[in-house]
Amino acid sequence: MSSEQTDRPGRPGRAKRPLVAVLSGAGISTDSGIPDYRGPNGLWRRDPETQKLVTYDAYMSDPEVRRRSWRMRRDAPTLRARPNAAHEAVVRLERSGTPVRVITQNVDGLHQLAGLPERKVLELHGTARSVVCTGCAARSGMAEALARVEAGDPDPACERCGGILKSATVMFGEALDPVVLGEAVAVTKACEVFVAVGTSLTVHPAAALAGLAADHGARLVVVNAEPTPYDDRADEVIREPIGTALPALLDGLATA
Repeated sequence: MSSEQTDRPGRPGRAKRPLVAVLSGAGISTDSGIPDYRGPNGLWRRDPETQKLVTYDAYMSDPEVRRRSWRMRRDAPTLRARPNAAHEAVVRLERSGTPVRVITQNVDGLHQLAGLPERKVLELHGTARSVVCTGCAARSGMAEALARVEAGDPDPACERCGGILKSATVMFGEALDPVVLGEAVAVTKACEVFVAVGTSLTVHPAAALAGLAADHGARLVVVNAEPTPYDDRADEVIREPIGTALPALLDGLATA
């Protein structure tokens, strides 16, 4: 089992501390006002048709789907959301000198907004804070694209090549970035503590990381309101609200 020397400066000679991997799902962001799409009351269950708006083939082939998708992005709370106590607890753990890597299924960017360095966050499903051209691959800010929607352009095209723009998220029908996934697997194999928080652990390949961590000897902790397929492999299962349970757990790790 491996551990990682903290890379924070100014602490020569300090003993190594165990690498902590945090796999975060939608549940960590609900206290920030971002809905859980897959939970018992999630949007995908209440309105399955909405999935078309984030399905690649439908999005690329149907201009009306794209127009509806841009309206959904405009009205979504994602860009207005702020980090909550759970995100802040992860940052405190990292600033304590504990090596931390976040593997997130979320696209909201709240871990980074809370103060976690970009290089310590692996966004498996991309980010909703940027847009990408499906033609030339140019990237730009989501805020700028939404400003064009507000100004009356219902389906803004790439300003460089005229191609179709989409959010820089992994839509249904798209594969995960193999580089990001590879890094997530490496972190999972190397960590000594793996915390799965706010995730149903049913969406693969992300869900399989919990089992992979256990296979490599990590202490597996599941923090989620509903049962998950990996609860029976966990060293600890916490059903308490994430906004209080995760800070208590991570603050304990920071002082251990």
